[in-house]
Amino acid sequence: MFPGIFDDILRIQLFGYISFRVAMAALTAFAFAILMGRPVIAWLRAHKVSEGIKGDSADLDALTQKSEKKSTPTMGGSFLVLSLIGSVLLWGRLDNIHVVLAVLLTAGLAAVGFVDDFKKLTVLKSKGLKPRAKMIGLTAATLFALGCFAYYASTSGRATLLDLFPPFFKDVRISLAALGLVGVMIFIVFQWFVVVGTSNACNITDGLDGLAAGCMIISGLTLSIFCYVTGRADWTGYLGLPHVAAASEMAVVGGALCGACMGFLWYNAYPARVFMGDSGSLPLGGLLAWMALVAKQELVLPLIGFVFFAELASSFIQTQYYKRSGGKRIFTMAPIHHGLQVKGGIFKPGEKPWHEMQIVVRAWIIAAACAMASLSLLKVR
Repeated sequence: MFPGIFDDILRIQLFGYISFRVAMAALTAFAFAILMGRPVIAWLRAHKVSEGIKGDSADLDALTQKSEKKSTPTMGGSFLVLSLIGSVLLWGRLDNIHVVLAVLLTAGLAAVGFVDDFKKLTVLKSKGLKPRAKMIGLTAATLFALGCFAYYASTSGRATLLDLFPPFFKDVRISLAALGLVGVMIFIVFQWFVVVGTSNACNITDGLDGLAAGCMIISGLTLSIFCYVTGRADWTGYLGLPHVAAASEMAVVGGALCGACMGFLWYNAYPARVFMGDSGSLPLGGLLAWMALVAKQELVLPLIGFVFFAELASSFIQTQYYKRSGGKRIFTMAPIHHGLQVKGGIFKPGEKPWHEMQIVVRAWIIAAACAMASLSLLKVR
């Protein structure tokens, strides 16, 4: 009797509603980021924790020098990730395998990013971890999470967690579990590409004030909706979507992601007082991919996070074409936001370079449009 009266008086039953905890997780993460941001930025500035000019392009270097960005501290992703994880630990259910692995994956990728940033800032003329070492770190964190997920799916009788669901088709699935061990290995390899690829996509996008954080809020909110719907048997039955029990709890993680990015954006908006650094961009991209994995929206993720993947694709295509064509380029500069910033165009120089905020706001608009298009797929089956 007492617990019932206690619930009625203090309304503690609110904590059982996912929608309430999503909102509280977002507000808590936002508050944490705002409160931690000021002292952390002050400490980073006092210790001159800034990357300076990278030297990839003379034009870009000149623009950076003119804007005085070389003195802006980096590693702001440290308080962003702490805010995110702290909020999840407060409001998320830690008996949920999806949430636990999300936290571990985020922490693991953040550790790799932190080491990368720290080496850049402490070792003279260092560009951070070597690509191979960085990839080993990202792979180790990703494979640990995916291995645990695949083991759980195989031993708990929930082999459908390993299935893939193409968009546009109502009753079509790629049942990898039916292939046995080979199917599990295919699942892990494919999801490795998804997680590591999205992590690097976010890392590449983090090049202008507010660009990565703003797009992450939009994509994170979209995937929070997908996670919530996927966990509801009544909604998935009506919409013809795959049902994943307990996936709705990942919406709480998504709320914390959006709130932490909002708090970080308070300090990262133009002109930025702090940059995200690899310690923030790598784990955010990985977490976004993990939410897509849980919601069974891996094949829709390129649309949900279109800006991130467009930036990644531009860098990859530019690099490969440059090597194979003997020094020729497709884009004016890669990633494409720098091409607009310096050259005023993507494929050829424009009449006038775009202002940084013009690029960022238009990227947010594109991200929002793509997010709405992806949400329309909830019904297009």
